Amino acid sequence: METAVSRAEVELPVAPEDAARADFYALLASLFHHAPDAKLLHTLAIAEPIEGGHGALSRAWAELIAASAVMDPEAAAYEYDELFVGMGKARVSAYAGWYTATASVEPPRVRIIGDLAALGLARPAGMAEPEDHFAGLFDAMRVLVAGGAGRGPASLAEQKRFYEAHLLPGVGAFLAAVREAPESNYYRKVAAVGEAFVGIENESFNLD
Repeated sequence: METAVSRAEVELPVAPEDAARADFYALLASLFHHAPDAKLLHTLAIAEPIEGGHGALSRAWAELIAASAVMDPEAAAYEYDELFVGMGKARVSAYAGWYTATASVEPPRVRIIGDLAALGLARPAGMAEPEDHFAGLFDAMRVLVAGGAGRGPASLAEQKRFYEAHLLPGVGAFLAAVREAPESNYYRKVAAVGEAFVGIENESFNLD
């Protein structure tokens, strides 16, 4: 499985709060792209707690740290496959189009392709996954927030437009589905972090 946006190193300095936002988008992109390996689990297990405000995110982050400290990589891989791969049909769809199907004749992935191109972000050659995979959408936001791929960070207005068009309509339902799935154990903690972070983003973008 590949994400919809090419990986890129941050090339220009960004404000600390935007660097933190980009880190959360990068983590969510990674965890929904594939199961965490031993290195990522260890990194999360020794991560610093979040101090100060954002109580829901602080609590969810602390629980993810604790879960990462005791999670076995093979168990994480098995859970990921049960949730997002499955035999025949995954328990939880990781595609935004599943949650945003409307009467529109234009599929969500077509609109995403156009918006990525307008922002100077392209699908890598040979990439198999559709652009509406949530890992790719989170990764696109990472680049828009922190810069990369030969460009600086996007303006807040550009970030808001992409987020509002492609993440906001389905990300809440997606994360709730992950949290509520019977197979979800470790990923219930991941979903909680995602929900808390998305809530902060919604407030920052002044979205309901």
